[in-house]
Amino acid sequence: MTEYKIITGDCLAQLDSQRFSGNVDLTFLDPPFNQNKDYAHHNDNLSPEMYWGMMQNVCQKVFDVTSSGGAIYFMQREKNTEDVLRTLRESGWTLQNLIIWKKKTSAVPVVSKYGKHYQILAYATKGERARVFNRLRISPPLPANYKFERENGIYVTDIWDDIRELTSGYFAGDEAIRDKNGERFHKQQSPIALLLRIILSSSQVGDTVLDPFAGTGTTLVTAHQLGRNSIGIEIDPKNSNLIRERIAEIRDADSVEKYYEDYIYTENLNEIWGVKPSMKLPAKTKSKQPSLFG
Repeated sequence: MTEYKIITGDCLAQLDSQRFSGNVDLTFLDPPFNQNKDYAHHNDNLSPEMYWGMMQNVCQKVFDVTSSGGAIYFMQREKNTEDVLRTLRESGWTLQNLIIWKKKTSAVPVVSKYGKHYQILAYATKGERARVFNRLRISPPLPANYKFERENGIYVTDIWDDIRELTSGYFAGDEAIRDKNGERFHKQQSPIALLLRIILSSSQVGDTVLDPFAGTGTTLVTAHQLGRNSIGIEIDPKNSNLIRERIAEIRDADSVEKYYEDYIYTENLNEIWGVKPSMKLPAKTKSKQPSLFG
């Protein structure tokens, strides 16, 4: 039986608890970016020294409660890449990949340098090798210069350009949670598709997934549907209540089922996904011949 726990409080204080020790297998770390946003229970305008000191403390505490070979995905702005890598290294993590999440909306223009069009996710492990890493296969649209259709997709690489971010406008769609006045409940809400890929790649059914800055609870909502246990720590009681509501009644917009066919070329997908035994993979996934391009 999948379990989830929502803890309201500051993650630095809560991660001190011995109840987490060695029990976490995967962490998604998506903290406030220190951009002076208006959070009810967090100062988002710290000095760089204070902010990165806090991030190193969080990364160290997460490392201490993570199982051997467990993973962390640390999401940040592209300009903070150097600080992210240093923080992970100094808190004991071993970098495996620097993932580029390329946005689908227009690049943010900058006067004196190239426009900004991506965020980073630093994927690291506790130890040299991951305890779990499932090599997912997808079949994105073919580039214009490809002559032949793929037979069974390609492996996911470190460039993720097929997942749409939840923007403040039209492209946020039905997934974005809104207040009664139509305004976004949380402007930094992560998409289900992003957490789906992370959880499928770096955990197995029955593992425990942690989100120290749980926000609107996308990590927990996704993990719950995939048969993973989850723990979310969230400082804002309003957000904690929202997470409980999202898990208690999964909205159509939050359902992971619509993404199932995106990964049908993945070997052992039913086992990785945690679906009911009655669900069968489509016949076209039976081919295990490698494609020409991956």
